[in-house]
Amino acid sequence: MKLTLYSYWRSTAAYRVRIALNLKGLAYKTKAVHLVKDGGEQHKEAYRGVNPQGLVPSLVTADGAVITQSMAIMEYLQEVKPSPTLLPDDPVAKAQCRAAAQTIVSDIHPLDNLRVLQYLKKQGWQQEQVDDWYAHWIHQGFQALEQQVKEGTTDYMHADYPCISDICLVAQIYNANRFEVSLKDYPRLTEINERCLVLNEFANAAPEQQPDAPEVLS
Repeated sequence: MKLTLYSYWRSTAAYRVRIALNLKGLAYKTKAVHLVKDGGEQHKEAYRGVNPQGLVPSLVTADGAVITQSMAIMEYLQEVKPSPTLLPDDPVAKAQCRAAAQTIVSDIHPLDNLRVLQYLKKQGWQQEQVDDWYAHWIHQGFQALEQQVKEGTTDYMHADYPCISDICLVAQIYNANRFEVSLKDYPRLTEINERCLVLNEFANAAPEQQPDAPEVLS
């Protein structure tokens, strides 16, 4: 299966898809889309021709079909390569896994996305205000997730192997750490994150390991 992933090394959503591709054991070619340089390459005509929404990631299949949105891409990968699975077997656990992933993808990430933070600064917000905004939505989402999984009997959020909920969690915790949001009140989420990060599939998908990551990080 020949796949091309339009990605940005620090994109939370692209990070998710890289992990999913690695867990599925699927090779792919990376095409970097720099979200900051020159006003953002995602706004240029060349990339808008791939994804009119101007967001990353975008996955291009062997026959040239374009799939956007990280959750849709992960569901596609699950459909075309069911094993190893990214979902629990039990129907209830499967639904809970998808719900946890959506808590992150739909309720936390959109409010803390780069374009939202940039817009707030354009409206005159100071950096401290932007940071408080960011932390507020992280805490609101993580408080609920911690309660939902704190007494779980599985190694990961919803299974004894990493699923899409764990993929979304790891990418969001990376971003939370980047913005220095305290995670001391989320021991179970932190434990799951650490368990994931020792796996090669997660480690190789890390932002700093990407070909477009700068050699010296700020």
